[in-house]
Amino acid sequence: MTRILFALVLRACLALVAASPFVAFAAGAGVGASTLQVGGNRLLVLSYHDIRDDVARKGDPDGYAVSAQNFAAHLDWLSGHGYHPVSLGDVMAASRGERALPEKAVLLTFDDGLRSVYTHAFPLLRAYGYPALVAVVTDWVELPKDRQVDYGPRMFTRDDFLTWAQLREMQATGLVEIASHSHDLHHGVQSNPQGNMTPAAITRRYDAGAHHYETEADYRARIQADLKTSADLLQRELGVRPRAIVWPYAAYNSISNGIAETLGMTVSFDLEGREQPLGNDLHGLARLLLSDNPSVNDLAYELRRDENVTGVRAMQVDLDYVYDADPAQLNRNLDVLLERVKRIGPTHVFLQAFADPDGNGSADALYFPNRHLPVRADLFNRVAWQLRTRAGVKVLAWLPVLGFEPADPAQRRALALPERKGDIFRLDPSNPRVRAMVSDIYEDLAIASYFEGLLFHDDAYLRDDEVPAVGDADARAQLLVDFTLELKRSAERWRPKLLTVRNLYARTVLEPESQQWFGQRLDTFLTAYDYTALMAMPWMEGEHRRPAAWMRELADAVRAHDPSFNKTLFELQTRDWRTNTPIPGETLQALVRQLQADGVRHLGWYPDDFIGDQPRLPDVRGSLSARSFPYEER
Repeated sequence: MTRILFALVLRACLALVAASPFVAFAAGAGVGASTLQVGGNRLLVLSYHDIRDDVARKGDPDGYAVSAQNFAAHLDWLSGHGYHPVSLGDVMAASRGERALPEKAVLLTFDDGLRSVYTHAFPLLRAYGYPALVAVVTDWVELPKDRQVDYGPRMFTRDDFLTWAQLREMQATGLVEIASHSHDLHHGVQSNPQGNMTPAAITRRYDAGAHHYETEADYRARIQADLKTSADLLQRELGVRPRAIVWPYAAYNSISNGIAETLGMTVSFDLEGREQPLGNDLHGLARLLLSDNPSVNDLAYELRRDENVTGVRAMQVDLDYVYDADPAQLNRNLDVLLERVKRIGPTHVFLQAFADPDGNGSADALYFPNRHLPVRADLFNRVAWQLRTRAGVKVLAWLPVLGFEPADPAQRRALALPERKGDIFRLDPSNPRVRAMVSDIYEDLAIASYFEGLLFHDDAYLRDDEVPAVGDADARAQLLVDFTLELKRSAERWRPKLLTVRNLYARTVLEPESQQWFGQRLDTFLTAYDYTALMAMPWMEGEHRRPAAWMRELADAVRAHDPSFNKTLFELQTRDWRTNTPIPGETLQALVRQLQADGVRHLGWYPDDFIGDQPRLPDVRGSLSARSFPYEER
């Protein structure tokens, strides 16, 4: 393909095992946590699961189990380092402005309703006077004797889960509040024709027999019935309706939160972050998941480390290179991609969600079910989910902003900007019909697919003569920013807390006068998006004779706007499109070393020819991997 862009972005990965009705996946700490502001109150929420005596120091089969010794040490460390325990009631009162949270407020939560909360955690909570929120899967409370739950490391039985009597006893002390963890949503459902399983609470189920997806009305009815069953059971057995929902696998959307709210659950929790300012909207509160049996030193490190110093390493992937009309070849292509991503070790993959077989930079079709364009193959969700669960990377969906080509010639003429030779085909963003159509496409992507952010394609530019009514370059830049944020909101109806990355042409930074030609500004991008993916591509810009000098000039120019390079990702080209030859590996590595020496923290590359091993694995591992150890593990 001849277009170029880039971008970015639960430490614990969402992991669903298709063969199992129970799957333990979780999203961990990451950029994009809740940032609601009210009075400066800050809240740390910790998430625990099983507390046992016999947990291995490291590498226990249950990665979410914490030893009772380490849990006690956590409470002791928190108490000794100025953390103040708070209850859910304290959090809700603070959100209403009735009283402020104490400094270093911490809320403890326990998921799944395991018996060890009563036998191991509860005595320690009483000893320290720490309140807690216990979220139970009501279907697992007093599990019938003939039933088992596949809890990952082994099958769990009735004796592994809490009883109603134990819940009543803990609740009666005033220290423990009981929340819903759903009635029966702690499992995966089929999410695409290929059979991938994703969380039941957010997935429009695919019916393999009927070959169609669940309707929104049926999805709403299923979630409503489950949450009502859970809330009714908790009220019947405990005398109180739950005020909070802790979403299984941290998987929720605005629809599911809205349903929970109608049932009295006005607070909801996920696992997307570490700490947050507290606001009056208590949906999607971030929690830090405690996994791999952390010692007190591990906990202290996690709470003290600066997440902002972590660099991004982003690999941009053409789904057109995965697709093949032959299913067997498609599967082989996908296996090659997954193996390469695992061996390179990036932090993020920017995955193409649109089909561009003619390589002109605009979408002829899409790789997900939608209302407006042909579907080349229902493929994006499958590849995105496998990258997340099998390769352990965060996936951002890469989509055009304006570059969608309607199949109907009359619609194309009515909605398009004037076509110019050499430009990407684009729709007119000042046209309400265009805005509605593209918003539908972004919402349809979120309905159909799992992803953690959006990469806005390099088609989002406006020439100075294309929309005369809009005005100058600043007005055109703001029009596009407003439109992209509108698209983000459309997607966030089904996929919350999305990261945003937008491509920027390097010329607008090096030659500010060119901002008039593109309607793009670095300062505007730095304010509007989580990251700006700057196309740092000297060969594309005609600077093939002096790539190192040109790159240094670009870094110096960016530094004037982003002094610490916190939000600018340098996207490197790995192919010289003039000669259609790879950039030599030694050149690529030298440029990366130079950029790092100049203070650049976030790097990416495009294209990645995973079929042809370009750039070569040793070169890309040696320069662009997120791993601190550069050699392959044996």
